[in-house]
Amino acid sequence: MKTTTAVANTNFIANSRSSREAGRLANLLKNLNLNAIIIGERGVGKLTLALNIVNANVVDGSDLNAVLNAISSNSALIIRNFHKINNYIILKEALSKEPTRIIATASKKIDESIADTFFGLKISIPPLSERPEDIEDLTKKFLQEAKELFMQENDNADVDLTDIDLSQNAYSLRRSVYIAFITAQFTEKDILNILEKFLVTKLGSGDDYRKFLHLFDVPMLRAGGRRFGSQLAVSKNFGLNRNTLRKKISELRRFFKNGEYKL
Repeated sequence: MKTTTAVANTNFIANSRSSREAGRLANLLKNLNLNAIIIGERGVGKLTLALNIVNANVVDGSDLNAVLNAISSNSALIIRNFHKINNYIILKEALSKEPTRIIATASKKIDESIADTFFGLKISIPPLSERPEDIEDLTKKFLQEAKELFMQENDNADVDLTDIDLSQNAYSLRRSVYIAFITAQFTEKDILNILEKFLVTKLGSGDDYRKFLHLFDVPMLRAGGRRFGSQLAVSKNFGLNRNTLRKKISELRRFFKNGEYKL
């Protein structure tokens, strides 16, 4: 049975061991007057977790003046992109004069001496690729968002989520889920109109027909591979000579992922 650690007042998904530990520390910090930094790649949920720890204004570390002004006027503060602060000495001086609690986030590793100077606790959040238990619930969350945004009430049975993108963690996952949801609603007319609008801005460089023919061939071949499995089955269903199919696949190899259409 899947167990989930609830992180109060937040949308932070905590199913994996590492995210449950991060959530546990966040809940603990809610009751401690302790500065902390949350470190992890872009899109892993750092700001979401920080907002669970303290309900405070958020300022970006890339603007030191804004950070200093916020310190002077807030009892607690969330500093995003702490690794972008360009003068830690000035920041330390400002914090020595004001009893402002700091919860920071950083997408790059902070020098240990700097981290120890400002923070009593460090929380690390791994990328989504290392938290497979969290991906399913995040995908469901983003799919529900898409339904509400586009006011659709279907059960999403036809939404193809086999190609979710985790390269930028939750940011790319959300984008790929939204794209999958939108494309599931497309009609043939929608697809033709999209291709036409794309092509009308690209034509005019010479040999255009051959240059853009892959826009039809690639999705047909990839869909055929997924639907029928083997080259032999694809050639039969497409009415193509197998050698002709093999040649097309070879010419378009750059558009296929590893394992698709083994030659």
